[in-house]
Amino acid sequence: MDLAINPFSSGTRLRDMIRAIRACKTAAEERAVVRREGAAIRAAISEGDQDYRHRNMAKLMFIHMLGYPTHFGQMECLKLLAAAGFPEKRIGYLGLMLLLDERQEVLMLVTNSLKQDLNHSNQFIVGLALCALGNICSAEMARDLAPEVERLLQNRDPNTKKKAALCSIRIVRKVPDLAENFMSAAASLLKEKHHGVLISAVQLCTELCKASTEALEYLRKHCLEGLVRILRDVSNSSYAPEYDIAGITDPFLHIRVLKLMRILGQGDADCSEYINDILAQVSTKTESNKNAGNAILYECVETIMGIEATSGLRVLAINILGRFLSNRDNNIRYVALNMLMKAIAVDTQAVQRHRATILECVKDADVSIRKRALELVYLLVNDTNVKPLAKELVDYLEVSDQDFKEDLTAKICSIVEKFSQDKLWYLDQMFRVLSLAGNYVKDDVWHALIVLMSNASELQGYSVRSLYKALLACGEQESLVRVSVWCIGEYGEMLVNNISMLDMEEPITVTESDAVDAVEVSLKRYSADVTTRAMCLVSLLKLSSRFPPTSERIKEIVAQNKGNTVLELQQRSIEFSSIIQRHQSIKSSLLERMPVLDEANYLVKRAASTQATVSSVKSAPAVTPGGQPKLPNGVAKPPAAPLADLLDLSSDDTPVTTSAPTTAPNDFLQDLLGISLTDSSPAGGAPSTSTDILMDLLSIGSTPVQNGPPTSNFIPPGIAETKSVAVTPQVVDLLDDENAAYPTITAFQSATLRITFSFKKQPGKPQETTINATFTNLATTTFTDFIFQAAVPKFIQLRLDPASSSTLPASGNGSVTQGLCVTNNQHGQKPLAMRIRMSYKVNGEDRLEQGQISNFPAGL
Repeated sequence: MDLAINPFSSGTRLRDMIRAIRACKTAAEERAVVRREGAAIRAAISEGDQDYRHRNMAKLMFIHMLGYPTHFGQMECLKLLAAAGFPEKRIGYLGLMLLLDERQEVLMLVTNSLKQDLNHSNQFIVGLALCALGNICSAEMARDLAPEVERLLQNRDPNTKKKAALCSIRIVRKVPDLAENFMSAAASLLKEKHHGVLISAVQLCTELCKASTEALEYLRKHCLEGLVRILRDVSNSSYAPEYDIAGITDPFLHIRVLKLMRILGQGDADCSEYINDILAQVSTKTESNKNAGNAILYECVETIMGIEATSGLRVLAINILGRFLSNRDNNIRYVALNMLMKAIAVDTQAVQRHRATILECVKDADVSIRKRALELVYLLVNDTNVKPLAKELVDYLEVSDQDFKEDLTAKICSIVEKFSQDKLWYLDQMFRVLSLAGNYVKDDVWHALIVLMSNASELQGYSVRSLYKALLACGEQESLVRVSVWCIGEYGEMLVNNISMLDMEEPITVTESDAVDAVEVSLKRYSADVTTRAMCLVSLLKLSSRFPPTSERIKEIVAQNKGNTVLELQQRSIEFSSIIQRHQSIKSSLLERMPVLDEANYLVKRAASTQATVSSVKSAPAVTPGGQPKLPNGVAKPPAAPLADLLDLSSDDTPVTTSAPTTAPNDFLQDLLGISLTDSSPAGGAPSTSTDILMDLLSIGSTPVQNGPPTSNFIPPGIAETKSVAVTPQVVDLLDDENAAYPTITAFQSATLRITFSFKKQPGKPQETTINATFTNLATTTFTDFIFQAAVPKFIQLRLDPASSSTLPASGNGSVTQGLCVTNNQHGQKPLAMRIRMSYKVNGEDRLEQGQISNFPAGL
């Protein structure tokens, strides 16, 4: 067929094929062109066409770069390598580097051709072989061809020397044992004048130092003088157009030499002393108004910080970084901040001199610079400068961007907690942070603040007055509201009567009604936040005891939540109203101030919680000689009892314990504040006093479980027939499997009782499951006063509907049903699990059965 009609043949020129491919409008057209061209090349290969072999290989390389398979042309590369002419060898080696890599077995056939070409009289063919070997050399090829490459390092031609040096780098990386063969040759190359040879030689020396300790010691003895001479000549050389970049002579050679000096001088005082002078000269003579000059200065600073430099030289390096901080280029300022963070460990005082400039970087418009500068400021803080630095950061907190407030707030809180030596200063700083960024303050921070206030009796009056004023001015900050309402509830009489006034304070006029107003406003403002509203209700209850004239008004406010859809708030409202109205005799003793919290115990628990979090992503914490973890404050944590899962749901082989539930560190203050309603009385057990009943209703304190294992989410028997809810944060799960059908299971069966569960999904709510429980009495005696209770892990919400009856007929002659609604907040990640307890009477005698359900169908 004529070529004009069929352009896809072995004789088609490369440019014609590229033009045809680029003219394609769709991927399908392109594939068709490549397929036809590939077929033509295959036909030419099978026919042994030698006239167009190099042209076909060029086209194959282009097709390969487009991502199409070209393995059928690998052997053609070897045939081109065996050709005598330079054009064929050039295409062959180019195809070898593109189409093959060191993992290909066919590469073993190339070694002999490479060896012949490395000994060729034509320097250009030698260069082709060196380029190919430097790109695809395997360990076996490196051992076979290392002598030829070593010999070429002594060649007269600079280009050949340069390529041989680069090829040697590949060989040393593949076979580090061969490093000693190249040490003397690499050292001799440093005497060359050609910059290309020099930069290749310096890179080879760097690789030798990394590969072999013996080579490192050899180069320390034989290369330092040459490196100093190279750096001095390049720094003092006159204008050379072929190497000049922005007025700097060969900055790439500068940087390579400085990096090698850093490796040679690291940990060696003699080498470091020898290169100190040239480093000082480069640092002072290099201009910093060009980017190339800044690159050299930065590398010079890195070298000074990496070797055993003198203190004066380190100060010079840090001053260079200080100049970088004033540069307009964000990249230069960012690398300067990174380097200063490393320099703090070497010379803190020198970095402290640039504290003002670093603080200005915290206010920079670039978010990356702000964050890096904030981390650097955090490292600069010590006992002597904590107050001015904290003041600067808190002042900036007022005007900082919303996106930056979270990081800034966390650092300020950490600084204040770590370095505060004065409780009054600590309180002032924390009150201001709460006022400016209370929405970003972590829970453990304001928990620690409450613990400190409960221990600082002389500052409680000052604290409640300061928080009251802050609450009126900045009531939209959530953490501020929580701390304030807690403080007003505990120390309300100090607020009204100006008790424990400090000398610097001015008296304020606050009536009992004003204090109640502040808490009521907070209660209404945070209608969606359960924790804040719960704390407001507790505060109002305590104020009813502190301020008897306001009891009626407080009762009305509290009663407004009796119909609240959130069970916890509804329950608190009903119980608190009952206390205010019916239990006047014990109200004052019940609502006394909270006992002083054990600050040391809380800090130990908090540190233990932090360590547990860090250990999940880092290595184990440091251990003291006694075998106990070291805490940040230097206190060794006492051996802790294992925190067993209260519901025995963490593993199947965990033994059931009968001891009282242990409070996790994160829930420590929550339990003290009475926010968690998870403790219960034993079924059928009568409380000893009326005070114990109220303590249980308020969830203040904990009642040990006497019958059976801990039941974390049980409600006392008096209200067990209504609802039992574990209040946890809701997590939306997008898995949509509500249409799946689930089999009925036998959840529990003993000799006397059988429980079956059937399941139904709510449309559009895959995380919610409605369970219909059926209870059957297998005994010959009727069960009376039957009560079913259930407990679930914290990631599950559970609601129990009333049972159809409290009497179970004997011998299976009838059954009792009860509905359960379960919400799995980690649907798709964790399966349902439940622990159940059934109490009933047989002929007036109390009976108790319990068990664990773990055979729920998948997908719930």
